[in-house]
Amino acid sequence: MTLPVADAAGLVLAVDAMAAEPVPPFDNTATDGFAVQAADTVGAPLALQMIGTVAAGAAFDGELGPGQAVRIMTGAPMPLGADAVVMVERTTLDEAAASVEIEIEVPVGNHVRTAGEDVQPGDLLFPAGTQLTAGHLGVLASVGLQAVDVVRRPRIGVVSTGDELVDDGRALEPGEIRDSNRRTLLTLVAEAGWEAVDLGIAVDEKAAIEASFIEGAASCDAVLSSGGVSMGAFDYVKVVLDEIGDMRWMQIAIKPAKPFAFGLIDGTPMFGLPGNPVSSMVSFELLAKPALRKMAGEAEFGPRVLRATSADSLGHSADGKTHFLRVEGQQDSYGCWTVRRAGGQGSHQLTAMARADALAVVPDGAVVEPGDEVDIIILR
Repeated sequence: MTLPVADAAGLVLAVDAMAAEPVPPFDNTATDGFAVQAADTVGAPLALQMIGTVAAGAAFDGELGPGQAVRIMTGAPMPLGADAVVMVERTTLDEAAASVEIEIEVPVGNHVRTAGEDVQPGDLLFPAGTQLTAGHLGVLASVGLQAVDVVRRPRIGVVSTGDELVDDGRALEPGEIRDSNRRTLLTLVAEAGWEAVDLGIAVDEKAAIEASFIEGAASCDAVLSSGGVSMGAFDYVKVVLDEIGDMRWMQIAIKPAKPFAFGLIDGTPMFGLPGNPVSSMVSFELLAKPALRKMAGEAEFGPRVLRATSADSLGHSADGKTHFLRVEGQQDSYGCWTVRRAGGQGSHQLTAMARADALAVVPDGAVVEPGDEVDIIILR
């Protein structure tokens, strides 16, 4: 779809963005000072005749000749005949005598920004698949683009399942817990730049779950559900999805987020995430988010993996799984990361996930001691 540039923040280019005009559009000065002919500054200090002033947004009416100078403000077009600028701090103006003393010699091109120095007509500005940030939109505006072709912002539905979940703030009854998964997933979807649709809580009844999933598949581009994908006896999610969708049920050799489901309901992607709060967030980051980023048109959609130094022991006993530990990180002045545990690593301990800047990737049975390097997946 085509949108005004002003409305395109966070969206992804559907086609290459090309430049139709140069940036800068004309030769101009990078500083306040005096436009001169560089040859006239040889032997400085010396005086030049001042023949006028040009401000940003205006143009000098005339041509600068040998022995002359024009006072010029940052961004103003270079006068015809000038090939350099002497910054104002290296000059002394004598307005009564209509002259300016030049204190230094300068080369041709000094403090001059040439037309097309940044962008030339026909240049590829950004390829299709680029997610548009403030800098991108500034560049598009600088070449006069008023509208861009972008991929529509995906609508992502989020539903929690389970009789035990409440979200109305009342006192908990025995066996009840507060629903945190919907809030975290809706926020993660919104932070990614997509439209988050709250599909509410579906209780453990076949009809309620079926109605929620069908509504989500009909009104959204993808659906995220949490809970009901493990091996529980009352997991109606599996029953419903097997009836109304084409699903794949998985036990992935990772911790947390081992149980996971993916499939289609009438062509709409359905992601079944585990119910434990940390597992739900980790499976979103590792498994759902890359697919949704591709759906949104992004050219690069995999997790951002960096190398870091561990300040803690991050190893674990062999259990056949790769562990994704929640870690807090700090960067030094060179951009190098050091990480340490963010807190308890249980799949129910959401506080550590909230504190975490990254997930440390620890292979099965690996020993990571303080000072060792470890791969991390950046979360923020």
